[in-house]
Amino acid sequence: MSANSASPEIDAGKPSGSGSGFRIPSVPFWAQIVAGLVLGVLLGWLTRSQDIDWLYTTLDKVGHIFVQLLKLAVAPLVFFAIMVSITNLRKVNNAARLAGRTLLWFMITSLIAVAIGLAIGLITNPGSGTGLTPKDGAKPENAGSWLDFLTGVIPTDVITPFTELNVLQIVFLAAVAGIAALQLGEKAQPILTLSESVLTLLQKALWWVIRLAPLGTVGLIGYAIADYGWDLIGKYATFTADVYIGCALVMFGVYPLLLATVAKVSPLQFFKGAWPAIQLAFVSRSSVGTMPVTQKVTERLGVPKEYASFAVPFGATTKMDGCAAIYPSLAAIFIAQIFDVQLGVGDYVLIAFVSVIGSAATAGLTGATVMLTLTLSTLGLPLEGVGLLLAIDPILDMMRTATNVAGQAMIPVLVSAREKILDHDAYNAASASPVDEPEVRETGPKGVPVAA
Repeated sequence: MSANSASPEIDAGKPSGSGSGFRIPSVPFWAQIVAGLVLGVLLGWLTRSQDIDWLYTTLDKVGHIFVQLLKLAVAPLVFFAIMVSITNLRKVNNAARLAGRTLLWFMITSLIAVAIGLAIGLITNPGSGTGLTPKDGAKPENAGSWLDFLTGVIPTDVITPFTELNVLQIVFLAAVAGIAALQLGEKAQPILTLSESVLTLLQKALWWVIRLAPLGTVGLIGYAIADYGWDLIGKYATFTADVYIGCALVMFGVYPLLLATVAKVSPLQFFKGAWPAIQLAFVSRSSVGTMPVTQKVTERLGVPKEYASFAVPFGATTKMDGCAAIYPSLAAIFIAQIFDVQLGVGDYVLIAFVSVIGSAATAGLTGATVMLTLTLSTLGLPLEGVGLLLAIDPILDMMRTATNVAGQAMIPVLVSAREKILDHDAYNAASASPVDEPEVRETGPKGVPVAA
């Protein structure tokens, strides 16, 4: 199968049916997503303007069910994806070097992203003129701290992380299991075979959920508009614009620049190939939920499967330029201005430090509240400021997650190009058509893909 072959289930624009006679043309998946966005906005506006209770409840339930279906697969998906990805590194030459370079570029791009966020915040003063006061905020029920972050990595048992969906602890368990399997060698092969089969099953089931994304979009967007309204969004206009502009600068400025100068590949071709993952991330607001799609498009862009199966799950739980860099830097400035707290150079350095080191606290789940509370507690800012941003969070989270996922696909491409293991023919042939089944590409003896 070629690297850019479209799937039979989610093909973009090909007519359905077989044989002669009338055929109903299938609607491209991206068009379904756009239609869901438009319909969601219209229904949300209608619900709020006409005060239609049953429609409000329906939009809420549709969006909630879609998110719950995504979360249902998160715990086992993260565990088996991380475990299998670590064991797959044994098939790749210079695995330690690849892992180190991946982590290094994660940190570099996070620093760039947080610098952009701070610069935008200092220029625009998003907390000024909003009409919001400290009394409008409320302390979150759960707050992150460095002690909680460090001690919370290790679970007290192997069941609770899965029942309470503590992704960071699940990552820890998966990493331990993967490393242990590597040490055992052939003795661990039966469990590795089972793990790979379970991962394939989970990804297949998640594809069914992903196909519901257009309906989920209607519910999530419609409920957001109906619940919050344009008036509330207007109070946060500068802050919202700052987040979207910051994410756009990183996604469409920094990433293309790195691709063109460091990886020496076409940025336009990257976005063409990565688009299915980026658009799904925008709708689902979950890096982990989007992970199967992100991995498929990354492989389709010519990244060796063995390396992509490590880098993408690793990035889905730690690579958060939107949620853990741009957003907390802007939010810290916003909250400091609302509470009339002066931030100094040392505070901005702390924000950068937290963004790079503490990004794993976001763990790829919807929302970045934990990361924000971690940043505020480090700076000594009132945690009540989190309450000021919770109302607008779903609107912000769409762009943040799209930025996260774009970075999670870009770094493996960049590292592969630098290490000369990128399949340039596959990269240049990658299309924007959605993917469904795993891309099967043969590999050479050293884990470097060969042309199909």
